[in-house]
Amino acid sequence: MSAVGANGATAPDADEPVVVFDDVSIGFDRKPVLENISFRIRRGETRILLGPAGVGKSVLLKLTNGLLRPDSGRIFVFGNEISAMREQDLFEIRGAIGTVFQEGALFDSLTVRDNVGYRLLEEHLSEEETTRRVTEALRFVELEQTLDKFPSELSGGMRRRVAIARAIVTNPKLILYDSPTGGLDPITSTTIIELVMKQRDVSHTSSLVITHRLQDAFVLATHHFSREKNGMLPLPAGETDSHTSFLLLHQGRLAFDGTTAELVHSEDPFIREYIS
Repeated sequence: MSAVGANGATAPDADEPVVVFDDVSIGFDRKPVLENISFRIRRGETRILLGPAGVGKSVLLKLTNGLLRPDSGRIFVFGNEISAMREQDLFEIRGAIGTVFQEGALFDSLTVRDNVGYRLLEEHLSEEETTRRVTEALRFVELEQTLDKFPSELSGGMRRRVAIARAIVTNPKLILYDSPTGGLDPITSTTIIELVMKQRDVSHTSSLVITHRLQDAFVLATHHFSREKNGMLPLPAGETDSHTSFLLLHQGRLAFDGTTAELVHSEDPFIREYIS
């Protein structure tokens, strides 16, 4: 059982899934968007969420951090049923979730240091501690030299890396990536995927990754981050990362939930066409 905290939130057991969707449905303007969605994210696991444009991937992500509430079904995060929590009680849950939004979503009027440390400053950490942790997060994404720059001075790829630094600066238990490579060129996209992989393999953070690029998804599934080489390396031929698996949405429903090998060898006509 999980231990109940003072505000009603609970601390998760070590073997408890980080995220559970239990028969979740949601619609807008009487039009269903997601129907009867059920899946889990285990501790240390990366789930890659695929699907055609407009199928509800970003809606699913917003349900995961409580920004949207389902019309039916239940959602558990860190053992807490967030679909039944009051908004004020969700703050502590969100404090343990890092989110990388589409296009980075940085504040143009703030320096990189203040963008990355925004949540730390909200929590009234000292200036010295905030700077130390921000510098550490920027070092992780190899951008510590940008501390005093503004977003307008950075390239698109650099802004996306700053967004990842902002997501990890609080040492979250779960990271949600909403199309982190969207709009980037292939070389820059590879750099971003390498950082997602580094967070997975070095920090072992649970994550949900939305991507429109199948190449990015399969690189994550077939490579690992090497501390010795300070970069990603392919796994031996035929092997895939055991902590990475796939979800595929189709027409508002979960068309696939399984391993890389199961996805690649699926006989389902839609899946075969989608990954071809």
